[in-house]
Amino acid sequence: MMCRRTLVVLAAALASLHASATGNPELGRQKAAACMACHGPDGNSMALPPPADPWPKLAGQVPEYIIKQLHDFKAGRRNNVQMSPQAQAVAETDIADIAAFFASQKVRPAEATRKDLLAKGEAIFLKGKGRPQVVAACVGCHGLNGVGNRDWAKLMVKEPVILAPAVGGQHASYVVKQLLAFRDAMRNNDNGKVMRDIAGRLDDNEIAAVAEYLSTLVR
Repeated sequence: MMCRRTLVVLAAALASLHASATGNPELGRQKAAACMACHGPDGNSMALPPPADPWPKLAGQVPEYIIKQLHDFKAGRRNNVQMSPQAQAVAETDIADIAAFFASQKVRPAEATRKDLLAKGEAIFLKGKGRPQVVAACVGCHGLNGVGNRDWAKLMVKEPVILAPAVGGQHASYVVKQLLAFRDAMRNNDNGKVMRDIAGRLDDNEIAAVAEYLSTLVR
C-alpha cells in the first residue's frame, strides 16, 4: 500500500497535470475576438428571431465541452454551415484558451416567452418522463440549474467519456434546434448515442417545454 506522503505527491501531480491542460482565460479573451461577433463579447449571444439560425451562449460553458465541439467541427464529426468553416480557422494551440475565456464568463438567463410550458419542462428536467417512452431526468447528467459536469476533475482522474454540457440559461430556440437534430439523427457527435436516444423519446411539445424551462435557469 502507498504511504500518505506518496498519495499526497500523486494527487499534486495529477492536479498539476490537469492545470497544465487548462487554458488561460486572459489569453483566450484576445484569441476569441472573431468568436465574439456571433457569441457576444462575454459569451452571451443575441437571441435571434426565427427563422434565423440561433447562436448558442458560450458563457459559463464546461470548457472541455467547448474544446470537444471545436474538434468535432474541425474533424467533420459535427457540421454547421457557419461553425464548420469558422472552426477550421482556429489554431489548435488557441482552443483551450478560448474555451477557458468563455467558461469564465457568467451566463444571463432569459425571461420565459412560453410560461405555459414551464411546468412541463421543469417536470421532465427534474423527474424525467414515464411510460411508454421512458426518459431519465435531465438533472442527473446536467446538474441542478443545468450547470453541466464542470467539477468532474474533483472526483475523477480522467475526463468522463460522456461530459454533460451546461444548459441552464441557454436560448430556448437553440436547445430546440439541437434536440430536434439529435432526434432526427442530423447531429450524431454524442458519445454512446445518449442524446439521440433521449431526444428520440420526446415529442415536439416536450422538447419545447424543456427548452423553455432551461432558458430561465440561473447558474
